[in-house]
Amino acid sequence: MALVRGRRCLWALQRQPWNPAQRLVKCVSSTVGGHNIGKILIANRGEIACRVMRTAKKMGVKSVAVYSEADKNSIHVAMADEAYCIGPAPSQQSYLAMEKIIKVAKASAVEAIHPGYGFLSENTEFAELCKQEGIIFIGPPSSAIRDMGIKSTSKAIMSAAGVPVVEGYHGEDQSDECLKDHAKRIGYPVMIKAVRGGGGKGMRIAHSEKEFLDQLESARREAKKSFNDDAMLIEKFVDNPRHVEVQVFGDQHGNAVYLFERDCSVQRRHQKIIEEAPGPGINPQVRKRLGEAAVKAAKAVNYVGAGTVEFIMDSQHNFYFMEMNTRLQVEHPVTEMITGTDLVEWQLRVAAGEKIPLKQEEILLRGHAFEARIYAEDPNNNFMPGAGPLLHLSTPPPDSFTRIETGVRQGDEVSVHYDPMIAKLVVWAEDRQAALRKLRYSLHQYNIVGLSTNIDFLLSLSEHPQFEAGNVHTNFIPQHYDELFPAKKATRHEVVCQAALGLILKEKMATDAFRDQSGDKFSPFASSTGRRINICYTRKLSLLDGENIVDVAVSYGKEGSYTMQIEDKMFVVSGEILNEGDSVYLRSSVNGTVCKSKLVILDNTIYLFFPEGSAQIGLPVPKYLSAVSSAGTQRGAVAPMTGTVEKVFVKAGDAVQIGDPLMVMIAMKMEHTIRAPKAGVIKKVHFQEGAQANRHAPLVEFMDEEAESK
Repeated sequence: MALVRGRRCLWALQRQPWNPAQRLVKCVSSTVGGHNIGKILIANRGEIACRVMRTAKKMGVKSVAVYSEADKNSIHVAMADEAYCIGPAPSQQSYLAMEKIIKVAKASAVEAIHPGYGFLSENTEFAELCKQEGIIFIGPPSSAIRDMGIKSTSKAIMSAAGVPVVEGYHGEDQSDECLKDHAKRIGYPVMIKAVRGGGGKGMRIAHSEKEFLDQLESARREAKKSFNDDAMLIEKFVDNPRHVEVQVFGDQHGNAVYLFERDCSVQRRHQKIIEEAPGPGINPQVRKRLGEAAVKAAKAVNYVGAGTVEFIMDSQHNFYFMEMNTRLQVEHPVTEMITGTDLVEWQLRVAAGEKIPLKQEEILLRGHAFEARIYAEDPNNNFMPGAGPLLHLSTPPPDSFTRIETGVRQGDEVSVHYDPMIAKLVVWAEDRQAALRKLRYSLHQYNIVGLSTNIDFLLSLSEHPQFEAGNVHTNFIPQHYDELFPAKKATRHEVVCQAALGLILKEKMATDAFRDQSGDKFSPFASSTGRRINICYTRKLSLLDGENIVDVAVSYGKEGSYTMQIEDKMFVVSGEILNEGDSVYLRSSVNGTVCKSKLVILDNTIYLFFPEGSAQIGLPVPKYLSAVSSAGTQRGAVAPMTGTVEKVFVKAGDAVQIGDPLMVMIAMKMEHTIRAPKAGVIKKVHFQEGAQANRHAPLVEFMDEEAESK
């Protein structure tokens, strides 16, 4: 058998210092199961494909990658023992193309397919197809995927099994009137959810009868796009609930265990942003009841492999079944960190026919772990997803207590075709407070240039007093919006001086390099130090702090010192550039205060990364260029991100009011409604349904006010 059991017993591991990266593998005297898994295909991409490959390599199992044309240079392709292109960038033509993946699996002679998460991981037809072709599907039986994937069915099964469920409507009548009547019966607010939904897709909240139909239509469109099924269910919306989920694991011998709970309450757009395990403030008695309810749910559908039973929990710690994800979850690393397990290894062993490596009483809970999802998105613009190049990427050094799960590296592109997640930062410590400090420290070391990210927002979130106290719920971000999104303040003059110093020193380095190459080592005109014979040189720098121009008068002194004047304040500044590994640092002194920061200068912007935060100082773009870049944006609506135009609501000649919907765009698996920025008459619609628009492209043009009045 290709899956060889570890030889270190549980008792031997327990005698050693706790290391959450260690896997706990139970020793047995005989081989269990009869399937031979020596080679697997990972039907996925990005960080989860890399994650599965690392465990496969550790176990001596070969891995086969599939990739779209957009991913041909990605990390998961380079990591694999074999890799096959399966089509163009759109996932429908590549990662969702079942027949293509099966064809590669047969050609590469794999014994099993690991679906990762997303894409085909919860597709009943794909699991069935694998079975028909004699390929092991590393996941639950297709019957469990079907029963749990249809939310109405799953609620009925859970209710019959004695698992508490939320009141709702899960019937077959999908008419607008029927759904609206049930929403009124249940009582607003209600949650509208795609029957085959997951990952926050096809989910909307209707707070009143007035907005119900609009939210229903929007949820249906997104569900159809994501799951090719727009059937909906209606549930009572629990005000300020916690989202608590339990990791379960089952095998082919009827065994099932739980590996404690994760709290995933803090979300935006109904999608998780930060997770932790165990749940803060949950006592052992509630923890046990949660785990036992989750196992009861798993056994009700004869579950095999890794799964997650999701609950909503009210302020009194009453919990209700929400759904079951029949796959490995994005946030599974926090469970691994607090239990010392490798869930991917468990998946491969159970798929090969082995029993679960540990019994319930042998699964130990140690310490606390956080996972922060680092996304290419703009939190200040309603978390709008983005795409673009990772021009600079540096991370905290991974160790036994810090994991970085990623599928990208510096120079890679975050593609518009897929989820905008860049990485998962996972940390572990002995208790929650220590883990939270570790998380903040590591986030400060995660530096990205080239596109907008949510790193600064994650820092603000992790530093919020209520989050630190563990008072989390799904409405946390809206409730604390003002504290999490404070009005932007002008950058401190001392930081502007550091940016100016960094620019000057980089210029000097470039000048010195040119002088060395040209051989003109003694020309007084080749120096950028500012020293002149009998002249004190003063230079004016115009820098950009947000939209505000900051003028800095720089007087060059002796021995590399400078006097900088901003408005009526004077600063004595000196420093040097330090090259440490692949990073460049600026060590500066401003009026005697010494500071060391990472320095990156790219695309007319100076980036400074400090231990306590970051700053961006720009170099103003010439007026003739800025005029070109902004042409047309004041006369209509522009694309907030690169994406596909899904629906167009207006045509030339239509009169609209401010806020009226103009278009619906799909980008990175999310639906975004483009609304009129002002009242007026439509002059031209630049994109039709199905067309792709780049970020900042004019979508709809309005008539000039003079033309409207004629």
